[in-house]
Amino acid sequence: MFEELLGIPAHPLFVHAPVVLVPLLALVAAAYAVARVVRPHTRLVLGGLAIVTPVSALLAKLSGDAFYERLDRTGQLTEGFRPVIENHQDLGNATLLTATVLGVLTLLLVYFIPPSAPSIIEPGADRRRQVLLVGLRVLTLVAAAVSLYFVIRAGHTGSEAVWQGR
Repeated sequence: MFEELLGIPAHPLFVHAPVVLVPLLALVAAAYAVARVVRPHTRLVLGGLAIVTPVSALLAKLSGDAFYERLDRTGQLTEGFRPVIENHQDLGNATLLTATVLGVLTLLLVYFIPPSAPSIIEPGADRRRQVLLVGLRVLTLVAAAVSLYFVIRAGHTGSEAVWQGR
């Protein structure tokens, strides 16, 4: 199912979604975490992105695994090229993991921080809730940065492999 789409390898088609969606989710989640002004305009879209983005990364990973097996099965995966693809595969796995963590944190962010909440500290809220919300915001920002790093690295290694004639 994940090997071909319309007679061509599915992986080159599926990778474009996480390449766009992971950075979009990371940037909008970061903005939602720290800027109250964007919350009313992005809450529903952000919730949808938090679900769709990890799914797109999963499709890219599954189609990449199928493509790898196809290359190996047909003898197109040489021993010199295998480490290049395996490095790309490891970075793709990390992208899936970090995009999933970011998606879960983003859903928590959207659920626990309403559009009208102050940017960082809620005046009058109990101290424990404030600490939890600040922690959630910080974790979301870290997950956004790490997700960006891995999707850029995975995309770069994949495009290098393709464009260097391998």
